[in-house]
Amino acid sequence: MFDLAILGGGPGGYVAAGRAGAAGLSVVLFEKRELGGVCLNEGCVPTKTLLYSAKVYDYTRHADRYGVSVDGSAIDFGAIFKRKEKVVKKLVGGIKLQMKGAQVEVVKGEALITGRSAEGFSITCDEASYNARNLLICTGSEAAVPPFPGLKEAGDVIVTNREILALEEQPKELVVIGGGVIGMEFAAFYSTLGTKVTVVEMLPKILGPLDDEISSMLQKTYEKRGINFCLMCKVTGIEGNTVVYEDPEGKVQRVSGDKILVSVGRRANLQGFGLENLGVELALNPAGRPYGIKVDEHMRTNIPGVYAAGDVTGFSMLAHTASREGEVAVNNILGKKDHMRYNAIPGVVYTNPEVAGTGITEEEAKKKGIDYKVVKLPMAYSGRFVAENERGDGICKIIVGAKYHEVLGVHMMGNPCSEIINAACIAIEQEMTLEQLKEVVFPHPTVSEIIKETAFTIK
Repeated sequence: MFDLAILGGGPGGYVAAGRAGAAGLSVVLFEKRELGGVCLNEGCVPTKTLLYSAKVYDYTRHADRYGVSVDGSAIDFGAIFKRKEKVVKKLVGGIKLQMKGAQVEVVKGEALITGRSAEGFSITCDEASYNARNLLICTGSEAAVPPFPGLKEAGDVIVTNREILALEEQPKELVVIGGGVIGMEFAAFYSTLGTKVTVVEMLPKILGPLDDEISSMLQKTYEKRGINFCLMCKVTGIEGNTVVYEDPEGKVQRVSGDKILVSVGRRANLQGFGLENLGVELALNPAGRPYGIKVDEHMRTNIPGVYAAGDVTGFSMLAHTASREGEVAVNNILGKKDHMRYNAIPGVVYTNPEVAGTGITEEEAKKKGIDYKVVKLPMAYSGRFVAENERGDGICKIIVGAKYHEVLGVHMMGNPCSEIINAACIAIEQEMTLEQLKEVVFPHPTVSEIIKETAFTIK
């Protein structure tokens, strides 16, 4: 009898397993593919590895801006992808060592929940049986692929985030259906390498939840670099290697590519592991359709002893959210008071320039009727940014309460904002005001100083 059984070895599952094992609980972790889940094997890490190679290539092409001459700069598509595989393999190995160090029993295979009793829960995997007092479901999500007419007939022209990471040749032309984070990161990668990229998005902007001003700035940046954006366009079908869509005026348009990346979001994995045998309540969307496992702020389901974390909840589908949710679940199993908070979850888009944000946007503040103020500065107010980003554009934008100037949201565009957004997360978590933020000492010269400089612009 294990103290805890975890289904899924992604960021929610393996982090929870490590924390629980280190705390002295006996843990069994089931994973049908590879430890690290989608994030490490088919998402976060491999895409960032590719994007960094693209960034290095971009630097060599424009090295003369920094007084450096690079002759014959070229890409080796195969070598870029081999390096990606090496990075993934190394990190997967690291997680295996972490699990071994925490004395977590890792079982590779498809686990099936077969039932529950007064003592706990029963699970089978490859004809072996397991029992546990507590159960944590971290089965993650998969790419949502709408049933576009002609999609199946298009064959391997159609790719999701999984297949596009296994390409052996660089496509000359790529059509991306969906201008969200995944779509924009692949669009940025391939356009930098020289692929002709077209993004077809049904919304009036890319990166929907992103601050409108920053979304517009990033779009203009990539339009200058050659990406064609078709916004407010509804895909109506696929004809071989061609995407058929209606433009904002209702006219039928077509765009073709060697590959068509379908990137319109993700869907929680709720089937195939015996969830129906538990009677777990599911969260429903306005149309009454289930989109994830319903949990409370302690990551508990309606069934005592059953917890859920990560994408399977259908909410805040980010690796770092999943890890924190896994920690909250384990702490509650251990009897420690802990609850999940979503008011300062950071979001990052690893394009070049990077985009990062946390807390509410200006648009959300308006929608919620919050009395707020906006303070903002160009990234050029940071000496370090100017030194390292020749001709680079960027902005730091802080949303604060109108009366007390408490920090409600921070949104940035410019390298390396992915590495400094955590300072904004802390400010929001600690309910800091701009006056308190002004008293924090930031190292000089760093791009992070832009947060403090922006705070001083309040009127």
